[in-house]
Amino acid sequence: MNFNDILTMVLETLGMVSISGALAYLVGLPLGILLNVTSQKGLKPCKWLNFVLSLVVNVLRSIPCLIVVVLLMPAVRALLGRGTGEWYTIIIPLFVTSFGFVARMVEQSLAEVDKGKIEAVQSLGGTDFQIITKVLLPEARSSLVGGLAVTLVSILGYTSFAYNIAAGGLISGIWRFYSQNTGDYLSDPVFWVMIVIVILLVQLIQELGLAISKKLDKRRILE
Repeated sequence: MNFNDILTMVLETLGMVSISGALAYLVGLPLGILLNVTSQKGLKPCKWLNFVLSLVVNVLRSIPCLIVVVLLMPAVRALLGRGTGEWYTIIIPLFVTSFGFVARMVEQSLAEVDKGKIEAVQSLGGTDFQIITKVLLPEARSSLVGGLAVTLVSILGYTSFAYNIAAGGLISGIWRFYSQNTGDYLSDPVFWVMIVIVILLVQLIQELGLAISKKLDKRRILE
């Protein structure tokens, strides 16, 4: 295993995380908004709709990622022309595993918004759409960014299941390296380089998310 192999695995991992993360938020963000709006204390309480959406989210969140990979393999094969063997074959399972988690995080972030600000806009005749776009999302943006960082780190961890379908990526590459060098893998610097890269990716995501979150947080005390 050489530098080019490691670089390829890093790029595969970044592709998996970024694309599946974007898809997860494309579905999870509006779903989380809908969960918040239809909740008992939301803008438009709707018990039956909230129950159905919550059920879907809870069921998806309760299914382990590896089982999702297996269940969706026929769909992935139909959509992409193959179900295993390439890094992009894990993207749809990662997306399905993650968007329910995103929805819950968005719902919780919006629930933290000061009710007084919502009532103030309502008293001025603001529509529900205006409240969502002008109050809920802007006020919750710090928490939403923090949630995004947590989600991306979680997806990065889920990429380990790419090994089961030969989809590549850095974490599955670490396991493959171990399986091919079981006798001396701990003494090989390549093994540790890959682990350090994974740690650096996690730290980069976390620290970047924290920095942006702090910058967006209006409640922090200005120094």
